[in-house]
Amino acid sequence: MRSVRFHDYGPPEVLKVDDVPDPEPGEGQLLVQVSAAGISYAEIQIRGGVMEQFAWFPDPPLPHALGFEVAGTVVKVGEGVGDEWVGRKVVGVSPTAGGYSELAVLPVAVAQVLPEGLSEHEALALYGQGVVAVGVAEVADIQPKDIVLVEAAAGGVGSLLVQLAKNAGAEVIALARGEKKLALARELGADHAFDYTEADWAQRVREVAPAGVHVVLDSVGGEVSQAAFDLLAMAFGRMVVFGTASGKVPQFDPEQVYVRGVSVTGFGPRVFVQPEYGFRLRKTAFELAAAGTIKPVLGPVFPLAEAAEAHRAFEERVTTGKVILVP
Repeated sequence: MRSVRFHDYGPPEVLKVDDVPDPEPGEGQLLVQVSAAGISYAEIQIRGGVMEQFAWFPDPPLPHALGFEVAGTVVKVGEGVGDEWVGRKVVGVSPTAGGYSELAVLPVAVAQVLPEGLSEHEALALYGQGVVAVGVAEVADIQPKDIVLVEAAAGGVGSLLVQLAKNAGAEVIALARGEKKLALARELGADHAFDYTEADWAQRVREVAPAGVHVVLDSVGGEVSQAAFDLLAMAFGRMVVFGTASGKVPQFDPEQVYVRGVSVTGFGPRVFVQPEYGFRLRKTAFELAAAGTIKPVLGPVFPLAEAAEAHRAFEERVTTGKVILVP
């Protein structure tokens, strides 16, 4: 089969289409004929070697095939899995990746039958990003009339968070890059939208929220995170960190957390430690989308042979919405 892999860390050009043996499903696994694979920030960072700075993330063996998020049709099952799975359209996340391929293996424990009323691309956009968005919103405990600052508000998770915050009755300040993405954030319901690449963005946020913002949903890291932290309202501010799109880990002064009476919380590991928690969040995301309460933003579709172009578009933020690879 064809599979997109990289043999060395580096820019998008390291992604190549290789001919590799077809995988076989092991015990408790499904073999899926891939119809679509989602691209995530984590995969961009893994390919570029950025994840090496995190001691908790082991370097994958090279060559390595990316692709955690997979949608397709089950064509074969492993030991311990009922034959009724064959022929089902499923969506899931492979813990070992490999979705940038014509065939991929999914543990049956993480595979979910494609929800009624959602396309494969919508389900992919919600499978991982919907879990994060719903989980982050819950951890943030967004209340009516809160002022919520959403970083990367036109991204897969950020666009959902804008909608979730508005649905909760909050005033939403969106941060994005470029007028196209700012317009999308406004279209999704943001009350204010500022370009975080402009030097005065924090000052402009302060103008619409003189006492500070109640909630910061942080997925960028680096200087943006620090400036957003400084905007937290005294005694009421809370920040949820769930990503490092800039490639830089956010750093905060613990003394300032204490002196100002704000909170900084991380989101992420619990969905791996407690799979049932992730299942609940995903079910909620799917139900909200099926009801039309939230809508994932879908991006362009690229064939496997153009995986490098897909990564470049994603990495350079020249597109919005979930970017998909198809065999």
